[in-house]
Amino acid sequence: MERKKKKNGGAYRRQVLLLLQLSFPYWVASEQIHYIIPEEMTKGSIVGNLAKDLGLSNKELAKRNVHAASVDDMKYFRINTENGDFYINERIDREKICGKILFCLVNFEIVIENPLNIFHVNIKIQDINDNAPQFLNGNINLETSEVTLPGTKFLLGTAEDADIGINSLQNYQLSSNPYFILEVEESQDGNKFADLVLQKPLDRESQEYIHLVLMAMDGGEPRKNSTVQILINITDANDNPPIFTQEIYRVSLTENAPIGTTVLQTSASDDDEGINAQIRYHFSNLPIKAQEKFSMDPIKGVIILIKTLDFEETKEYIITVAAKDGGGLVTHCKVQIQIIDENDNFPEITVVSLFTPLPENSRSETLIALINVKDKDAGDNGKITCYLQNDLPFKILPSSNNYYKLITDRPLDREKVSQYNITITATDKGIPPLNTNKTIFLQISDINDNAPAFEKASYSIYVPENNPSGASIFQIQAFDQDVEQNSQVTYSILASNIEELPISSYISIHSETGIIYAQRSFDYEQFREFQLQVKAKDGGNPPLSNNVTVRVFILDRNDNSPQILYPSTNSKDSALFEMVPHSAEADYLVTKVVAVDADSGHNAWLSYQLIQATEPALFTVGSHTGEIRTARTFLERDAMKHRLVLLVKDNGQPPLSASVTLNLVFAENFQEALPEMKNQMKSSEDQSDLQFYLVVALAVMSFLFLLSVILALTMKLRQSENPRFLQCFAPVPHTKSGAIFPSNFEEGPLPYSYQLCLSSESRKNEFAVLTPNIHIAENVLCDEKFGISFTEVGGKKLPCEVR
Repeated sequence: MERKKKKNGGAYRRQVLLLLQLSFPYWVASEQIHYIIPEEMTKGSIVGNLAKDLGLSNKELAKRNVHAASVDDMKYFRINTENGDFYINERIDREKICGKILFCLVNFEIVIENPLNIFHVNIKIQDINDNAPQFLNGNINLETSEVTLPGTKFLLGTAEDADIGINSLQNYQLSSNPYFILEVEESQDGNKFADLVLQKPLDRESQEYIHLVLMAMDGGEPRKNSTVQILINITDANDNPPIFTQEIYRVSLTENAPIGTTVLQTSASDDDEGINAQIRYHFSNLPIKAQEKFSMDPIKGVIILIKTLDFEETKEYIITVAAKDGGGLVTHCKVQIQIIDENDNFPEITVVSLFTPLPENSRSETLIALINVKDKDAGDNGKITCYLQNDLPFKILPSSNNYYKLITDRPLDREKVSQYNITITATDKGIPPLNTNKTIFLQISDINDNAPAFEKASYSIYVPENNPSGASIFQIQAFDQDVEQNSQVTYSILASNIEELPISSYISIHSETGIIYAQRSFDYEQFREFQLQVKAKDGGNPPLSNNVTVRVFILDRNDNSPQILYPSTNSKDSALFEMVPHSAEADYLVTKVVAVDADSGHNAWLSYQLIQATEPALFTVGSHTGEIRTARTFLERDAMKHRLVLLVKDNGQPPLSASVTLNLVFAENFQEALPEMKNQMKSSEDQSDLQFYLVVALAVMSFLFLLSVILALTMKLRQSENPRFLQCFAPVPHTKSGAIFPSNFEEGPLPYSYQLCLSSESRKNEFAVLTPNIHIAENVLCDEKFGISFTEVGGKKLPCEVR
């Protein structure tokens, strides 16, 4: 590469021109870099160092993601992203890429991100002399009359050299001969062609054929050349060659002209007569590209289109047409066909860079994508405007050199729209205009901008008492419109109005599901409601939260039986007495049963009823008041002592109840009622002692029965000689003299008793009778044993304190 630079006198210098550089991170900077290289460089040759030319270090080069905007543009080149070297990736043939274009440029864009810069790289491909001039046809056969006048020109055509400039065709050289000289001319398009000029008259009789050698040379170093044989046939007198009406025909043709279109009609005339005036037309030295597109009518001289034209492929055709008369004289003219561009290419949209997902809190005019738009057409047909379809919060702005920026136009909200299909339309200015659509999918990323929201402003929970400990009683839910981590809600209890114990001993909440659990069994009679604050917090950074008030109401259940306050049901006072005077009339208030229920509502509504009475028709009970009244007056035939059993029942489901037993004595004073009370007490005590003895006897008899069975079996096995041993245990009919139990034992569960071998002293059955202890002082009669307490004050009976 260095040797080539020295050889060409420093022609391979690099020029870097800074066009635009903006420091704002949402704008795109544009720079232009120029390189000059020769064609046919070997693969792997270094063109330059982009990192050095861009002012970047090797670390920055990799970090900023240097890459080409389009893969197609990098067909011939490759960038080493580690050191920034710019290599030849494929052999470059300038003639294949640019043809006859003088300035052969390969353009592409280099994109550098973070911040985003675009560098327009122009690489000028210099021609080297790698092509020799070539004649299209083989030997040149000319035919002329012997009467051809000196000065007559014979068009030899041109040799084509694919190179340009000094390396292209520069001159022709004719072999020495006495008749012809070579006249080299240059056409308007810069091509050189040679005419053979007759210097002196010909003499067919002296020389019928003339053989010449024509050499075409270029100006390269070293020079290259090619030769062609010219064979001139001298014919007899046809001294007037055809003459075209124009030396150069010019015509314009649209690229979408249909096949079979008449392009042009050439016309030539000949002053001769007969066969020497019959003219036929044909193409002379027609280029290969033109041979594919055009044909010629040899009789009429009409040029016809035989294949579709493409302005983007070739913009102009120059054709040589020959007119030859019957005598063999030929003349030539040039036909210049200019191709007119039609709007037949749609705009091409390329997304160079796309930044997605885009945070929903992005500011206005945030860069979303960098877009390149091209159109192969020319003029207005290649001028493009871009716009967005639909009403979206984005806009597209032109940047530079067919680049556009897609930016935000207003704030975004992911909770309303989480993704966008942005359709970009590129329209050219042709008639009719052509347009291309490109859809970009843009994802909006979430930020934590929504706090958890509860369904209600407050919650009320109703929990029946006696609930099992650890049971779930409610589920509270908060919803967060954000997504992923920002929407993950956790729950906690902030505070409550319970002061005795921490709220955790009453209520707990599952941090993820929001399920509220009762930590203990609630008791409606202990407390009926409490209040707590529940906090819902999302998982964002920083997290957002919201609070809600939860009121817990304990519902009553019928879990408390009625409690009878009066008369007392204490076990020490097993016999309760109330005195009723003989003179009591109907509806006389004897006493009042007072009961309460710890429940509430319907569960605490109490009702009273008489379930057992000595004389059911003598007393009535108020179903709601518990008052015991006489139903009629006392009669002499009525018993003095009455026993009443009252049932107190609540209104719960199922109902609970309690009962109390009252003993009523008809007497005018305590002395009259005392004998009845003593009998009642004695009977009660005897009954209690009898029950105790029955239990003891039953236990003893069971033990003796088992023992006798065991002894009988033992005796039978051992064949004992004392058969009377077990007679003491034999059952005998129950007699009063032989029984060892009380006389009323026959009312017990066994129909017979056992004769035990005991001493006579052990058969004594002693019973102790308890005598009631009665305290009488100051007309106050309070008998602790009987459970009766009243006093007489001014002839009226007033109850003492109930014990």
